[in-house]
This record gives sequence, structure tokens and C-alpha cells, in this order.
Amino acid sequence: MNKKGSYSLNEYPMEWIMKFSGPKDTHLEIIRREFSCDLIIRDNEVQIIDAKENDIEVIKKTIRTIFQMIEHHLDLQTRDIEYVCRLAKLDKLDEIAMTYQKPVGKTVNGKLIYPKTIGQRHLFQCMCRSEIVFASGVAGTGKTYLAVAYAANLLKKGDIRKIILTRPAVEAGENLGFLPGDLKEKVDPYLRPLYDALYDTLGQEQVEKLLEKEIIEIAPLAYMRGRTLDNAFIILDEAQNTTRSQMKMFLTRMGFNSKVVITGDITQIDLIKKKDSGLLNAKQLLNGIEGISFVELTSLDVVRNPLVQKIIERYEEEDKKLGIL
Repeated sequence: MNKKGSYSLNEYPMEWIMKFSGPKDTHLEIIRREFSCDLIIRDNEVQIIDAKENDIEVIKKTIRTIFQMIEHHLDLQTRDIEYVCRLAKLDKLDEIAMTYQKPVGKTVNGKLIYPKTIGQRHLFQCMCRSEIVFASGVAGTGKTYLAVAYAANLLKKGDIRKIILTRPAVEAGENLGFLPGDLKEKVDPYLRPLYDALYDTLGQEQVEKLLEKEIIEIAPLAYMRGRTLDNAFIILDEAQNTTRSQMKMFLTRMGFNSKVVITGDITQIDLIKKKDSGLLNAKQLLNGIEGISFVELTSLDVVRNPLVQKIIERYEEEDKKLGIL
């Protein structure tokens, strides 16, 4: 039996209510769709109409959570509203409140960067307390961006002296030797996601200066051999495409007062033999060692276009049927 309910808006300023509704009521429409009900803002309250009886309190809690996000000055996107609704259905809304308590860093424009999902918050916590963090997860979960943002914040505070970003030069079977240009021109396309995250957190001009001074280094994984990296934050991206020997070589480069974050997506291994992935091997071999943390991000943590989340879930379903996962 469908019921009615209401949520008072008396304590919120009009600006917050407009943000809650979204442009052309897009946020309201998402909540309506997710809970198969109608929402109307009238007489300074949200009227909940034609909702399932068990959903009334869940919808109220969802609305309260969205206003808490607005209170933390978050720039709400449609994906954020969809995420909150999904968490509400899973009875996990209490967990998201802690997500916005501590920022990872700031953008070049001074905007605070917060973990956007529960999985991202767990990744941030692990980066704070562990020396080595393995962050596995599907595309769009913000693994690399969060790691770069945290590294940039530590560099600004003087907690580290260098940021080193690296990844294996394996991309869908393509070989660097066949690409035109010098080494930098060959490698740059592979490292573009790392550049984008750096520009967002430090600004392009500052990044260029730090690259010239070698305070930031961006290089293919092969260039890590033989080095010892002290007082540095080292990020290995696309780690699913490392071999076992490459992963061992990389991990043993770590020096004193350094942090290492390894990111990768085991559903996108481009090696000829997927079982040779250094990321897969490390997850089995190194689990349980103090100082090393493992974080698994899922489709629920996707922070790109909401369609990406749905596409990933469909592929995961098919992979399970085919026995790939």
C-alpha cells in the first residue's frame, strides 16, 4: 500500500533548497525514479507521495543526507544523487557521512577535494596509514586521481620531496617502438591521465616548473630499475599490465620516508597471459604484511557518467556467466 510523508525544509536556506532540487528539478526526478514515488516541494516541505510504506523513512534519510552534502559545500552532480539513493537502498547512508569529514587535498582553484564514495574514503584512509597501498577497481572509480591529489597535498605541506608517477608501456598490444617521436612523445599519451590529475591539483604552469626541477617525475616503469626512492610519493598506474618481475622490481625501489600507491583494473589486463599480471600475483603473495593495504573499488564507486556504472555492471554480469571473474 502506497503512503504519503513529508520532510520539513524550515532549517535550510533557499539556496540549499535550490541545490537540492537541482537544475530544472533533475535531482528530484532522480529520487522519484529511484523510489518510484512523487516528490513535490510545497509550503516549505518536501511532500512524499505514492511511496511504498517501507520507503518513506528511507526517502527522508536520503533527503537529509543530500542536505548534509550541501552543507559541506559539495558541488552536487546527478551521479552523487544516484549514489546516495543506491546507498539508501543498501542501508549504508550512515557510512557516507564520514566521507566528507576530511579532505584529500585542494584543486589549483582552492576547491577542497573529498572522497566521493565509501570506497574512496577507505582508499584515502589506507593511504594515510599504510606505506604501500594496492588500489584495484574498475574504470572511473577515481583511483589514480585520488592518489595524485593526496600526493600533491603532501608535497605542498613538505611531507615529501618528490612525486614519481609511472606505468608500464603496455596498451592493448601496441608497442612503444612503433610509435613516432622521441621517448617523451612516445610515453606522454600513456601518462595523460596522470598529467590531467596533476594539472587539476597543482596547475599546469606549476607542474611544468616541478617537472623541470625533477620534483615531479613521470616515466615508464622500465626507468625505475636500479633506483632507490627516498622521501617520495610513488604511484604506479595501470599495474594490471605489469609482469611479476616488473612488480617485484618496482616494489623494491622504495626507500625511507616514502609512500607507494599501486592502482589497476584486473578486468583490463592487456598482457598476452592474464595470469602473469604482477598485480594479481602481488594481491595473493603480499596480503597480510603489516604496512601494506589492499583496497577493492567496485562499480558502486564509479564517479564518471552514471552510464559508465551501468555499462560496467553489465560486463561484470557477463564475465561471471562466462567464468572470467
